[in-house]
Amino acid sequence: MPPDSGIRAGVRAALPLVLPTLLLGVSFGVLAKPVMGAIGPIVMSVLVFSGGAQFAALGVLQAGGATGAAIAAGMLMNARWLPMGFAVGPSLRGGPLARALQGQAIVDASFAMSSRGDGTFDRGLLIGATIAQGSAWIAGTVIGVTGGGLLGDPARIGLDAVFPAFYLTLLAEEARSGRAVAVALAGAAIAVALMPVAPIGIPVIAASLAALIGLRTR
Repeated sequence: MPPDSGIRAGVRAALPLVLPTLLLGVSFGVLAKPVMGAIGPIVMSVLVFSGGAQFAALGVLQAGGATGAAIAAGMLMNARWLPMGFAVGPSLRGGPLARALQGQAIVDASFAMSSRGDGTFDRGLLIGATIAQGSAWIAGTVIGVTGGGLLGDPARIGLDAVFPAFYLTLLAEEARSGRAVAVALAGAAIAVALMPVAPIGIPVIAASLAALIGLRTR
């Protein structure tokens, strides 16, 4: 396996993602404060650190759903970490506990950035990129909670566009082959078809079935 690039290299590689991650955190903080209070959103960003899961849970709470339903929605969104963890695990160092702790660095962007394209992952890039993004996400949430009154509606200043733009950037980086493009299009079609009828989180999980296109027979 090639040597790792190092955590500092991961932090540097993730610097272009710091601003959009910060803005996403601001948007979450602004929207979550009226529903969760001033402390809840910050604690959630520190402990959960998953934009998709946090926005999904917030959506349930905003719609009047129970706390249990919000937790379930977040867990469904985060179910994607399980196969991603299996993929990254062999590239991490140490025993099971050490690898589990390092696996906490798996987020969408760092997963994509650290992939070498051959089934292995650069541990230093994974951890370093997540350190940069995690700091920006938490800082953004704090800014959104404390300064939300000055910002107003995130959609009014265009923060609602940051989330899809962020993931489209990751997709553009990964779509380097016809197979990858086919997987992306199939996943999008599955998600769009299920969104009107399925609970929050289910379309994302079902869309991951499109990755079966990437399986190679021996």
